[in-house]
Amino acid sequence: MLQKQQKRARRHNRIRARIKGSDKTPRLCVFRSGRHLYAQLIDDQKNKTLASANDFEIKTKTKDKKDASGRVLGNKEALAFQIGTLLAEKAKKIKIEKVVFDRAGYKYHGKVKALAEGAREAGLKF
Repeated sequence: MLQKQQKRARRHNRIRARIKGSDKTPRLCVFRSGRHLYAQLIDDQKNKTLASANDFEIKTKTKDKKDASGRVLGNKEALAFQIGTLLAEKAKKIKIEKVVFDRAGYKYHGKVKALAEGAREAGLKF
């Protein structure tokens, strides 16, 4: 029987077979560890990370925040939302407006969804 990490790795491989990042439309890749959340913009043609953001860069833990639809986000989701916003700001500085979203085998809900919504709200187009 496959372990949880092996299942996620298989899903991630299936996703990566279809998604490629370039210098004009890099891949926005998300990684969730047990405690932290990381996101980076990757150019797969040059194998280079163009920009990255994580929860260490956001100094203060936030209070509840609302997303675009008005839903109240929990503390970790609000932090993920801010990571998405921070990454979008870094992308704008290097003149990137369009990205391809790579959820890395994670379900598109909770922190992963909040990160994507934060990046969209700050101006990135998926």
